[in-house]
Amino acid sequence: MTEDFTEEEKKGLYKAIYSRRDVRSHFTSRSIDDDVLARILNAAHHAPSVGFSQPWNFILIKEMITKKKIKDSFEQEKNRSSKLIEEPKRSKYLSFKLEGILESPINLCVTYDPTKFGPFVIGRTSIPEAGLYSVCCAVQNLWLAARTEGIGLGWVSILSNDALKEVLELPEHVVPIAYLCLGYVDEFAQKPDLETAGWLPRLDLKDVVYFEKWQDTENVEWNQIQEMIKTNLDYA
Repeated sequence: MTEDFTEEEKKGLYKAIYSRRDVRSHFTSRSIDDDVLARILNAAHHAPSVGFSQPWNFILIKEMITKKKIKDSFEQEKNRSSKLIEEPKRSKYLSFKLEGILESPINLCVTYDPTKFGPFVIGRTSIPEAGLYSVCCAVQNLWLAARTEGIGLGWVSILSNDALKEVLELPEHVVPIAYLCLGYVDEFAQKPDLETAGWLPRLDLKDVVYFEKWQDTENVEWNQIQEMIKTNLDYA
């Protein structure tokens, strides 16, 4: 565990990060082998967590009846949210393919259980949300592991948590954090779908990095990295 990463290993990690996509379409009918799925889940389970609380659980779903119930919730929520924006953006929003619930061979709900290991968790007393952040770390691990296995993953956030809790029979204290669609795909897009569609642009790195204090972008103690950041490093 103390050995440095080789240059090839580093390239592999960055390739997974830069080529990861939120996949909503292009799912194929190819099934995911159990050993591959197990590796991906194990990667998620090895995410960092506040106080080593490991507050996640993973619910695997492949029954079409369940998927259709979740898809119904998506359609209801998408229609509801579309009323929050005006034309012509509303029509553009409604035209987007934003999920692959029925098309993907496996759906996966990642949940947060704040009661694991009792009420006291080291590091959660000052920031209670740290438990939720831990689950998000698990999702990111899962996402990158899936990408390295050539498997697409889409996070469906246009859903009712109440519907998820009912359909998946979650206990009252368990919170659904991420509903994911998993499956092999025909291709991984060169750029995120919403960037390609012109919905929002990718911000330059220089526009999101400050030095020492909020909105300080010209701190002389950080001159060298400021110049590097301004080159806006390439991404896949």
